[in-house]
Amino acid sequence: MPQAIRYHLDEHVDPVIADGLRRRGIDVTTTVEAGLRSAPDEEHAGFARTQQRVIVSSDRDFLVLAHRGIAHAGIIYYRQGRYATGEMIRRLVRLWEQRTPEEMQNHVEFL
Repeated sequence: MPQAIRYHLDEHVDPVIADGLRRRGIDVTTTVEAGLRSAPDEEHAGFARTQQRVIVSSDRDFLVLAHRGIAHAGIIYYRQGRYATGEMIRRLVRLWEQRTPEEMQNHVEFL
């Protein structure tokens, strides 16, 4: 069985989303749990890269990091308020089902 992607949710992502993903068996960390609240974006990216976690964020700064060529395990960008919580969970579950960690390497996915 191929390995599944693992998520890291930045501090602006509703913690209810982490709970919803975990209930579906998805490995998730959050900024608060990782002790990264208010840390620079580069530190978040480094944590996610070393843990092989795809960053989920509405912070455009992660798009800038990706554009600058900073290596990452994947970034999923969404516009804040675009989706209800349940829809965000469904979309992240769908990506988890359809993508591998290898496919997400240095890839930016827009929701």
